[in-house]
Amino acid sequence: MRFIAGVWRLAIAALCFVGTYEAWTIPNRWVYFTFQTGFMLGLVMLWSGAASLLKGIQPPAWLKGCLTVYAIITALVAFLLMPPDDPHYVPQVLGIMTNTMLHRIAPVMAVIDFLLFDPHRRFKPSYVLSWMGYFPIYLAFVVIRAQLWPYSGPSVGGNPYPYTFIDLGQLGWSQFIVNVVELAIGFLLVALAVFLIDRILPEKSLLRSQ
Repeated sequence: MRFIAGVWRLAIAALCFVGTYEAWTIPNRWVYFTFQTGFMLGLVMLWSGAASLLKGIQPPAWLKGCLTVYAIITALVAFLLMPPDDPHYVPQVLGIMTNTMLHRIAPVMAVIDFLLFDPHRRFKPSYVLSWMGYFPIYLAFVVIRAQLWPYSGPSVGGNPYPYTFIDLGQLGWSQFIVNVVELAIGFLLVALAVFLIDRILPEKSLLRSQ
């Protein structure tokens, strides 16, 4: 089972790296939350997969939980809010669109990894809030970048905002703040759900992988 967990985690890492590869040639792709967190998820899964196969030290529980939260948020946005990808514009690898790998397949696999292969009851209540720390940093990065380089993309026409629901230029401050508060509540609910699921599940992993 340790071998299966290791291969599973390395497969997630591969999907994340393939899904973000275009950002190395089109740097403004790194503005997307999913590219940043997807690449971090790939690094953590590479670490975790290698540790499973080599009986090494696994990533800290806080870090693994944090990336699980971001993976769930990525999947929720992809399945509920994003329009279908256009295969004429999105790169494909082995017949699968890279956006599908990054936004849907890898996050779902990461959640399965958390449920089946990770030991549980390791998260502290303080993790719920600390997992959200990246959210305000990301928003500040997007807004400051947009003010400094207003035509830098990645959106159509050079718009520097990666998502319409945080497009300060189009929304204005009032609606921007409302959207940010709603997003923060969503982040908090997902983080709380991951914490509670971790508490409910047995302490030992359902499929022993360590």
